[in-house]
This record gives sequence, structure tokens and C-alpha cells, in this order.
Amino acid sequence: MKSYIERYQVEVGGDGLLDPHAVAEWAYRNGLHKPSIRTVVDAIATDIAQQFREDYRTDAKGQRYRAMHAVRSKKGDKSMSLWADMDDERAPRDHFVRSFSQRRQQIVGDCFQLKTDVDVYNAKDPAQRPIQVPLDFTLDIEELQLPFQGKKAA
Repeated sequence: MKSYIERYQVEVGGDGLLDPHAVAEWAYRNGLHKPSIRTVVDAIATDIAQQFREDYRTDAKGQRYRAMHAVRSKKGDKSMSLWADMDDERAPRDHFVRSFSQRRQQIVGDCFQLKTDVDVYNAKDPAQRPIQVPLDFTLDIEELQLPFQGKKAA
């Protein structure tokens, strides 16, 4: 893949910005990448997972929540995600404990990477005022919760 991405950059040129879909379309048209049945199934599964991620509902207090939650796990050498609906009484509580924990770890990882990226960028030109990115979200979350304070279930 790396070789045809480099070839795309040479042949298509552009402004240095890469759209993965444009690269994929170009690679497919040029016979450089032919999807296998596994690739097709993975693409469909990705679309299904995206639909799960976008399934939001509203509770009695007016809070919008994501209904479907995934737990990533490994089976042998294969990674997989199992999804459960918060409103499905059959879904085990442990699934949601694990899902919320994994999502928190994702957020921590994203914040760590953001901090690293900002630090590296700031170090490139010490004459510029450093970009500051606060990572304490307590007040942000409290502010977003304000509209729901004191509301009771109908």
C-alpha cells in the first residue's frame, strides 16, 4: 500500500493533502488494489458499526445518549468488537462496564497524543507563543450538563 500511495502522490500531485477515498479509488482504477471477499465483508461491518455509533436516543430528562456500546476483545490472533444496546435488558452489565472503561482509555490515549503533538509543534518554533491545550475537562462537562440539572423524569 505504501508504494502505491507514494505513486499516487507523484502522479496526481496536489497540495500535500491526502483523501484516503481518492487514493483508494485511484488505486482500484489502476488495478493496484483489488478487494477480497474479506475486505468487502469488513467494509460492510464497518458501515454497520458506524450505524451503531450514530444510534442516539433521548431519555426522559432530555439527555441525548449513545445507545449502542462496543467492547473490543481478541479471539486468538483476531480482534473483534461486540456491541450491545443500553436499552436491551438482556445485555449484561459487565459489557457496559468494560465498554465505558475502554472508551475512557481511548480518551486518555487521544489526550496523550494531542499533548505530544502540541509539544512537538511548539518546540519547532520556540520564538512563537506556545499553543496551550488544557486537558482538564471538568468545567466543560459541567457546562454541558447545566441544561439537565434539576430536571426530573416524566
